[in-house]
Amino acid sequence: MRRLMFAATAFLLVGCQTSESVQGQAAAAGAAAAAVTSTDPAAPKASPTPKAVRKVKPKPKPKPKPTPTVTRMASRSGFPTEATTGVPSGTRLTVVTGDQVFSAGGQTIVGKDFHGFVKVRGKNITFRNCIFRGRATSDNAGLLDTESGINTVVEDSEFVPSHPSATIDGIWAKETRISRVNVHGSVDGIKADSDTLVEDSYIHDMRWFAHDPNQGGGPTHNDGVQSFGGEARVTLRHNRIDMSGLKEANAAWQSSARDSLAEGNLFDGGGCTLNFSHQVLNGSLTGIRLVGNRFGRNSFFDCPILLSTKSFLAENRGNVWNDTGGPIPAPQRHD
Repeated sequence: MRRLMFAATAFLLVGCQTSESVQGQAAAAGAAAAAVTSTDPAAPKASPTPKAVRKVKPKPKPKPKPTPTVTRMASRSGFPTEATTGVPSGTRLTVVTGDQVFSAGGQTIVGKDFHGFVKVRGKNITFRNCIFRGRATSDNAGLLDTESGINTVVEDSEFVPSHPSATIDGIWAKETRISRVNVHGSVDGIKADSDTLVEDSYIHDMRWFAHDPNQGGGPTHNDGVQSFGGEARVTLRHNRIDMSGLKEANAAWQSSARDSLAEGNLFDGGGCTLNFSHQVLNGSLTGIRLVGNRFGRNSFFDCPILLSTKSFLAENRGNVWNDTGGPIPAPQRHD
C-alpha cells in the first residue's frame, strides 16, 4: 500500500496496468529519381553549334515555409499554467478502456485517453499527449504507476480522475521524468519516489474528503507532491504547486526523501508549504536543497518551510515571497 501516514505527533507532519504496443507511424515520403546521362569519355566530342542565347534572369526559388511547432514549455520568467501544461490544444486522442500494463521496453505511447489505471513495468517507456482518468475503485491507486518501471518519461499529459475518491492519486513515480503535466482532482498530485524529476508542471485543485481510510477514517491530508522515507534524489524544478484553495491541505511538498532539490518553483498553501520530516526514518533527514523558490502567503500558519528537529537543509538561498520578492522567514523547527 502506497498511501502512508507520517507519525501523527502534529497535524503538519502527517504526509498527507498487458496492452498492445502503441506506435506512431510516419508516412514515407516519395523520393524523385534524378535522370543521369552516361557519356563515353573515349568518343570524340562534337563541336558545339553556336546559337544566339537570350539571357533570362532566373526566377528566385520560393523560400520554404517554416514548419509550425508547438512550444509547451513555460517561460522561465513565468510559471506553468493550464495553457502551458497537459495535452496541447487540437490533439486527437484515442480512448483506451480498461486497466493497462506496459511491459515491452522502448515504447512511445502518444495521444491516448486512458479510462482505467495504467502501470509501467518496462524500461524506457514514454507517454506523450495523453490523458489519464482511472476508474472507480476503493483501493489505493495512482492514475499512472511507474514504480516498477525504469527510466519512464511522461510529457505534456493531464491527470484527472473520472471518479475521484479518497484513495486515488495522480501519479506514483520512481525513476521517472515528468514534464509539463497538469495534475488536478486527486488527493495527492504526485507520489515522487527515488530519482524522480518533476519539471515545468502545474499541480492544483486537489480533492479533499472528510473520510480517508488511510488516515484512520479522518480527513485526507492532501499534498501536491509527497516523497517517502527511504527514498532519495527527488527534484522539483520550475513547477507551480498550488494548494491554497484546498481545505486543510497538508503541504505543497511533504518529504522524507534525502538528497533532494526544489529549485525555481512557485509554492503556495498547506499548513506549512514545505514540510520536511525525519520521523519515519531511522535517523536524520539530510541533503535537502532549496534554491530560488517563490512562496505564496496562503499557508495556514504563515509558515513557508517546516523542518522537524532532525531534518537539515544543505542549501537554503534565494527563496522569497512571490508578491514582494522579499526573503521568506527562516524555517520553523519542531516535531
